[in-house]
Amino acid sequence: MGMTMTQKILASRAGLKEVKAGQFIEIDLDMVLGNDITAPVAIKEFYKMGAEKIFDRDKVSIVLDHFVPNKDIKSAEQCKISRNFCREQHVTNFFDVGQMGIEHALLPEKGLVVAGDTVIGADSHTCTYGALGAFSTGIGSTDMAAGMATGQVWLKVPPAIKFNITGKPGKHVSGKDVILHIIGKIGVDGALYKSMEFSGEGIKHLSIDDRFTIANMAIEAGGKNGIFPVDEKTIEYMNEHSTKKYTIYEADEDAGYDEVIEINLSTLRPTVSFPHLPENTRTIDEVGSVKIDQVVIGSCTNGRIEDMRTAAEILKGRKVHPAVRTIIIPATQKIYKQCITEGLAEIFIDAGAIISTPTCGPCLGGYMGILADGERALATTNRNFVGRMGHTGSEVYLASPAVAAATAIAGKIADPEKIK
Repeated sequence: MGMTMTQKILASRAGLKEVKAGQFIEIDLDMVLGNDITAPVAIKEFYKMGAEKIFDRDKVSIVLDHFVPNKDIKSAEQCKISRNFCREQHVTNFFDVGQMGIEHALLPEKGLVVAGDTVIGADSHTCTYGALGAFSTGIGSTDMAAGMATGQVWLKVPPAIKFNITGKPGKHVSGKDVILHIIGKIGVDGALYKSMEFSGEGIKHLSIDDRFTIANMAIEAGGKNGIFPVDEKTIEYMNEHSTKKYTIYEADEDAGYDEVIEINLSTLRPTVSFPHLPENTRTIDEVGSVKIDQVVIGSCTNGRIEDMRTAAEILKGRKVHPAVRTIIIPATQKIYKQCITEGLAEIFIDAGAIISTPTCGPCLGGYMGILADGERALATTNRNFVGRMGHTGSEVYLASPAVAAATAIAGKIADPEKIK
């Protein structure tokens, strides 16, 4: 039996001819990632294990994005630990205020991850880079420490589920709707420790930003990683953003999958995830009347320029509902600047929204949009667990930028096609 795309990458980086699901291997790493929450813990463990020097100053990235600019003394101390470490170790890819962005949007934009790479990150949404045909997965801070010291990590080779994508999506159906549909179909543990491998002729209708969104939320289905084949769009993106050498891997025709799931894009509708699990999905036609207090458009899932343009298209010439606080967070400084130069920022401000510096902020209930008891938010983020964005009595609904912008105008969850 042949190997899946993920298994081929892992075999190559383990120096083996082949690997099989369930096999334990040690792989070489092309990037080790941490942020201002996870890196300080890893740094402590790094020194605790007796390490003195990181394995490669160009293959460690630390991005301060969760509580930056610092929201309080504790977050300032966390960032100070990271700053001091990066100066001491001469970390090439350290991103602080002025250069930082949300990590999973920033690294591809900077060209630090390309097809065929192996990436671990002390953040669960590190699986984002599978959109470029890389193997990327989230790990704990202890594994990050070991990765920084040795350039390697132990892992178990995952089995795989194949998602055969067909058809062409309708208007206002984006990558967020695709992945919410999938999670609603298979559940939050439907791909537990499995590689979610996407294929099929329908992929050509998904932009790179769509693919980033889908791969980003593989973890919300329990996936070890999500991965897309490398096509012309992928190569064009990498050539634009990176000078790194990339390697294209393709699944064998006789690769083994635990199951094959068919996804016809032409049948999908804008989809909303209701509290308190991403799997609790309904199409926009099934939502009913749900009033919303706050809308957040941003995060590592949906803070890219395509997301900003989608929101601006709907908000242009309109006003957000007076009862809805609307917060828009471009994922990187470059995207922030594009919002200004393309006139999107003016549209957002004229509509009554605010624009934040790049930050994870409200997604994890950190800052820049905390919810009070009984309040509801509709967000383009990735998780809607109890208390995720604030008070345990609050509620979070997940949706695409199009639905979020329409909701901001209507004051309740709304179909973007019906906004007048």
